[in-house]
Amino acid sequence: MQHELSKGAENFIRAAELRRLLDEAPENPARVREIIAKSLEKQALSVEETAALLAAGPALTEEIFAAARRLKRNVYGNRIVLFAPVYIGNKCINNCAYCAFRSDNAEALRRTLTPGEIRAQIARLIDQGHKRLILVFGEHPDYNAAFIADTVRQVYAVKKGRGEIRRVNINAAPLSVADFRIVKASGIGTYQIFQETYHEETYRRMHPSGTAKGDFMWRLDGLSRAFEGGIDDMGIGALFGLYDWRFEVLGLVSHALYLQRRHGVGPHTISFPRLRPAQNASFDHARRVDDAAFKKIVAVLRLAVPYTGLICTARETPEVRRAVMSFGVSQIDAGSRVEIGGYTEITDNQRQYQEREQFELGDLRPLDEVIGELLADGYIPSFCTACYRLGRTGEHFMEFAIPGFIKRFCTPNALLTLQEYLSDYATPATRAAGEAIIDREAEAIADPAQKRKFEEYLKKIRAGTERDLHF
Repeated sequence: MQHELSKGAENFIRAAELRRLLDEAPENPARVREIIAKSLEKQALSVEETAALLAAGPALTEEIFAAARRLKRNVYGNRIVLFAPVYIGNKCINNCAYCAFRSDNAEALRRTLTPGEIRAQIARLIDQGHKRLILVFGEHPDYNAAFIADTVRQVYAVKKGRGEIRRVNINAAPLSVADFRIVKASGIGTYQIFQETYHEETYRRMHPSGTAKGDFMWRLDGLSRAFEGGIDDMGIGALFGLYDWRFEVLGLVSHALYLQRRHGVGPHTISFPRLRPAQNASFDHARRVDDAAFKKIVAVLRLAVPYTGLICTARETPEVRRAVMSFGVSQIDAGSRVEIGGYTEITDNQRQYQEREQFELGDLRPLDEVIGELLADGYIPSFCTACYRLGRTGEHFMEFAIPGFIKRFCTPNALLTLQEYLSDYATPATRAAGEAIIDREAEAIADPAQKRKFEEYLKKIRAGTERDLHF
């Protein structure tokens, strides 16, 4: 398939060089410690520096974990951002070997939610307390830019009680520049495109030629076209288990550096999902990424891209998610279903339906249970969307984030959105635990004027007189 790429498009994945770095990088304790020190100064790492961290043996890897914990605290504090995925439709013209939505899977139940069904899904998520969503679409002519934009507007239009969705992110196929403009006009947050694998030979094997997804460069260039279309808030990701996990880490870092170099803004988020069982899917189990390697992936990425949010989804088990939040992850989904219509039509929350889902999940806990665990572990669960809606995105976000000023906004805003959840949706035990943390954190606000304003906002939220108060 022939597509029109962005102006100046290039294949920035230097595969031979990445392979050489992985094959030849020696374990060098002094060099690793120099690189850790650079990262702790909140400087992004080069591909070569990232490869040196990947080469570290067990003892040095423990130092990497310790540094990642420190860096995460310094940049993100103890906040964890929460969201939920909504699968809008699973028609697909692609035939990805690892995906249950692949076109050759005749057992998949093909379906696109109607406007009424979309409203019902969103209302149910609002009832649970969600305010941030990511909409997921198969790649199909029915899911064009106009359809995506219209769906976003439908989601924003749903109001129920005191609740609403304030940020809608998108995971969908790469678009043309003109189509990205259409989607941008609907008011989306982040546009997320996973490259799946940065190893071109593996990519071609997983994504047959003649399909829309079979064009490696069309996908690799997708976010550059998004920039041309006016979208400056975007997420990248790789699907771990298709090729050497170390190569994929270097691919993600290469992608982040390229976006920063070419467009002045790196990715807002990086995702690193591992392959999960899926109906009639096939892949090389020899490439499976074990838990130890997965944890190292997170820690190394945290050091390599200090200001990029790291997302760990409910593909992972509660135990793994709990571990990686301590040294890298800043966003998770919770209360998630990946079946079409799953939020309203599935009554047994511990059962999964392969014919309706893209892959199996590892964490099926409801939102309130996840929030309860976060609170018990000392985190601040956050539903904040203020930066996006106030224009603190792209270069503007980095102007705030890099000097560390964003913490002046993020922590109080996280606490205020947490109080909204506690007041409107939480179980009594969760509310009591959450309000104790909010009161403790409020005492720690150093700026007297900000503290007074925060206390004023908090009082209004607790009284039920106002919502959506933010800095």
